Amino acid sequence: MAYPKSKRKVFSDIVCSTVSSYLYILGFSIMIKYPEIDPVALSIPLPEFLHSVLGTALNIHWYGLAYVLGAYLIYLRMAATREKFNIEISREEVSDVVFTYGLFFGAIVGGRLGHVLFYDFHIQLQDPLYFLKIWQGGMSFHGGLIGVMVAIWFYANKKNFTFFQVTDWIAPQVPIALFLGRIANFINAELYGRPTDVSWGMIFPTDPLGLVRHPSQLYEAFLEGLLLFLFLNFVISKKNKIGRHSAYFLIGYGIARSIVEFYKSPDTVWGNDFLLFSFLTQGQLLSIPMIILGIFILSKK
Repeated sequence: MAYPKSKRKVFSDIVCSTVSSYLYILGFSIMIKYPEIDPVALSIPLPEFLHSVLGTALNIHWYGLAYVLGAYLIYLRMAATREKFNIEISREEVSDVVFTYGLFFGAIVGGRLGHVLFYDFHIQLQDPLYFLKIWQGGMSFHGGLIGVMVAIWFYANKKNFTFFQVTDWIAPQVPIALFLGRIANFINAELYGRPTDVSWGMIFPTDPLGLVRHPSQLYEAFLEGLLLFLFLNFVISKKNKIGRHSAYFLIGYGIARSIVEFYKSPDTVWGNDFLLFSFLTQGQLLSIPMIILGIFILSKK
């Protein structure tokens, strides 16, 4: 579906919706209309001989751009802060850490595997190739986190760094990608919130029920993106002991995600609606161990 909007108009719609939501959190009552944004940022026509294989056009989605832009911005930040964390490597090696270990093996492979195991394992049992069908959507932050931790463990051992030395270097920059990813979720009108009667609620075009819902993607962008980034980069002391940045990230993300889950529509788990004890979501259950692990790390430092 094509939308007759310029890219500048799309950007202004996102900014207005985001600012309006945050103003309401601060106590200002504003009625917000969900901006109709085409999930496809760019469509490139393909030659006719490719139509039977790839379709008539190569569509580049905002979500894909969020991954690439997030990784690039993280790369710039990590290249600029490597001396602060005593990571003596070249900018080329920083690129390898971000794009190979972090983005590919960690976020993409781990994120996809986590989504399949935590949410869609019933589909995997029916379709052995489902794991590979990334274009159909489905990535899990918690799976990506585990994937990144495993990849970084191998990298740290290979380069004779300590594990926490590398994770402390990476952790303060991860919220950049989280922020962009949640904005992309908002553009895709996915992972929306629970029904609400608050005046900043929105009707998402992908909601089959057409209910007014919390724009929970923007809540997450603010808490686990912007706020967590500011906390890790400007509040936590640069001279903290090794492991503390990693610990504060685990605790901060776990708390932020757990809060937003109360306003976000619960995810289906293996094809079924899931709420443990009638209120705990899968996202909260996966975030609680993060908080516990972060507290444990702090207690040892």
